[in-house]
Amino acid sequence: MKCPYCTGQRNKVIDSRLNREGESIRRRRECLDCGRRFTTYEKVEDFSLMVIKKDGSRESFDKTKITTGMIKACEKRPISINVIEDFISELEREFHERGEREVESQEIGERVIKKLYELDEVAYVRFASVYRSFKDVNQFMDELRDLLKDKERGTGDQKLGIEKGQSSKPTLELLKTEDDE
Repeated sequence: MKCPYCTGQRNKVIDSRLNREGESIRRRRECLDCGRRFTTYEKVEDFSLMVIKKDGSRESFDKTKITTGMIKACEKRPISINVIEDFISELEREFHERGEREVESQEIGERVIKKLYELDEVAYVRFASVYRSFKDVNQFMDELRDLLKDKERGTGDQKLGIEKGQSSKPTLELLKTEDDE
């Protein structure tokens, strides 16, 4: 390890500590040539997870994109940022544990939609309106009416892949029309 001050390569470790998440080690070092101290971080090298986009192109997995989308959907809703970050960390961990180097963007989007459905109806509707790329208001309304009908029949949870007994908090009573009653 080169000293950032004198570029000497002789140094000793003074202190080592795990970070809060236990994913990296912080080391304080002292250069034996110039006597100055510096900090280094040691982390397990991750294999790069690639996302396959709808058009077939590939890009590196970027959890900040998912975080940004979920935060926008949950804006002014009673959803803690910690809940969002925990979900995204768990999602990323799951992908790594599967050992796959590529994941389709559609799978990521569907997992986010499922989580938002469990958390908050307004956040779910906000995210779905962007993610599903509705061409007009009527297409959006049709999707919401289908969701209401599924909820009334009790099939909405299965459609989203939510197991029986899991929380499916949203009620989406907001779009009932006289035709539906």
